[in-house]
Amino acid sequence: MQKKQKTSLVWFRNDLRVNDQTALYQAAKESEQVIALYCFDPRHFAETQFGFKKTEKFRAQFLIETVHELHRNLEQHHIALLVFHEKPETVIPKLISDYSIEAIYLQKEWTSEETAVTNVLKNELKHIIWNEYYDQFLFHPDDIPYTEFKKIPEVFTEFRKQCEKTVRVKSRLETHKLSESNLIKNITVIPSLTDLGLEDFEVNPKTAFPFSGGENQALSRIEEYFWESKKLSVYKKTRNGLVGKDYSSKLSAWLANGSISARTIYWEVKRYEKEIGANEDTYWLIFELIWRDYFKYISLKHGNKIFQLKGILNKTYEWKFNPKAFQQWTNGQTKEPFVNANMIEIQQTGWMSNRGRQNVASFWAKEWEQDWRIAAAYFESLLIDYDVHSNYGNWIYNSGVGNDPRDRKFNIKRQAEMYDSNGAFQKLWLQTSLF
Repeated sequence: MQKKQKTSLVWFRNDLRVNDQTALYQAAKESEQVIALYCFDPRHFAETQFGFKKTEKFRAQFLIETVHELHRNLEQHHIALLVFHEKPETVIPKLISDYSIEAIYLQKEWTSEETAVTNVLKNELKHIIWNEYYDQFLFHPDDIPYTEFKKIPEVFTEFRKQCEKTVRVKSRLETHKLSESNLIKNITVIPSLTDLGLEDFEVNPKTAFPFSGGENQALSRIEEYFWESKKLSVYKKTRNGLVGKDYSSKLSAWLANGSISARTIYWEVKRYEKEIGANEDTYWLIFELIWRDYFKYISLKHGNKIFQLKGILNKTYEWKFNPKAFQQWTNGQTKEPFVNANMIEIQQTGWMSNRGRQNVASFWAKEWEQDWRIAAAYFESLLIDYDVHSNYGNWIYNSGVGNDPRDRKFNIKRQAEMYDSNGAFQKLWLQTSLF
């Protein structure tokens, strides 16, 4: 039997949960004492070169709520969550010294900003045991039918069919409680919006996302959307909706910061199908989880290309950037009312429907032919459910430099007629006499 480490650190980033959390599960199993850490990295709240914050108030508030809930849930497992508004490179070496930490457990990241931070620490802390786990997938990298990431297909359908045929989704992990004597004194404080340099705000009563951050809130949403209202049984029919909280599951926000795992959602869908009934709608939520996985695999395969102007296709367009056009787009002052309504919605709530995202992206990149990267950074700033892989994967897809084999352009007027035929969504956000 392996000898237990005395003290380990679980470094939380985009895996802010206690249930089905591989790093936490392994640390609790292999250590006598576990300490947890979350850093509100100042770089994440700094102003970008485009004049807006990298993380704005909506996502920051959701994150703060998530960390508060993680703090409480870890405490019930007798694990203290130390929280700092500092760079991890500053905090972690000090903690290792103060608590004689022998090992660090964390979710494995591969995008450039995250790996740069990890590599600085690994170079400095050569005596520490590093335990990293791929933990943000539905289909685990060890289980997919491709021996190398470079063999991941460029077309989603091929990837989906192969994985559905061959991959068994892993079971959920349950972290055991540690001894009460494990709990260290914790005087750290979770920052507020103002501490992060952001302004307090009231949630807009018109928002389609009136939810709070945190693992318990994610589980509560599943309870409500699956078991109480049984809306899962009509998910595919309603998912292109625009108004209200129940046209889609809204689970993307909790998935994005890892306060729920894709596996947890998958197995809950499977239980629902067994107890209530399976149909195309219930399957479609799993289908969307597979899309999410696919964008993660595309970023594993192509690395920084997902952030570059020519995308993964290395395709050249005559991209422009007009600051006035950007102001018009972000403030909902274009010639397209449907685009305007969606852009006002994200500006005032931090949320936009999937249908809206595709239309505003097509308008920006295909109609106006403006640099898609600036728009992607704007989404990163505002979206509560921002996920680096899905955000940039969708932007390159919609801009003709990603995984869309058809390079389609949306007919926005037709889209508005199809999905907002009575103009209810546009009325809600434009408040004009147009409708």
